[in-house]
Amino acid sequence: MRIVICGSMSVSKQMVEIEKYLREQGHEVVIPENADKYASGEFQAEDSHESTKNKIEYDLIRKYYLTIKDADAVIVVNYDKGSIKNYIGGNSYLEAGFAHVLNKKLYFLNDIPDMIYGDELKALQPIILNGDLSKIK
Repeated sequence: MRIVICGSMSVSKQMVEIEKYLREQGHEVVIPENADKYASGEFQAEDSHESTKNKIEYDLIRKYYLTIKDADAVIVVNYDKGSIKNYIGGNSYLEAGFAHVLNKKLYFLNDIPDMIYGDELKALQPIILNGDLSKIK
C-alpha cells in the first residue's frame, strides 16, 4: 500500500521512525519534504512567518495534495504538543480533509484531539490506531 505520512515537523523523528517501520512491512511510504533533515537536526524548526513563506514559495500544500491523491492511505502522526494532547495542526488538518474527500483510508496515530476543530476531525471518520501501527492493513 502507498501511504503518505502527515504531521508537524516537531514530530519529524517519529515520522521517520514510522516510515522505516511501514517500509519494513512492505509499504511504499512518503513523508513530508525535508522531514528527515528536521529529524536529524540538519534543519531547525521555522518560525511561523518563515514556514508560511516556504509553503507559498515552494507550493508545499498543493504538492502534498497531489502526493495524497496518488496514495492509498494517509496517516496523521499526532502526539502531544504543549498542553494539547494528540495535537493536529492546520496543515495536517487540511491533509486529513484531502484524504477524506479523495476517499483514501485515513488513520490517526492517536485519538482525536480536543481542539476547536475536533468535531470536523471526527466527521472525517479516521481509523484510530492508538499507537499500534500493526493495525494498518
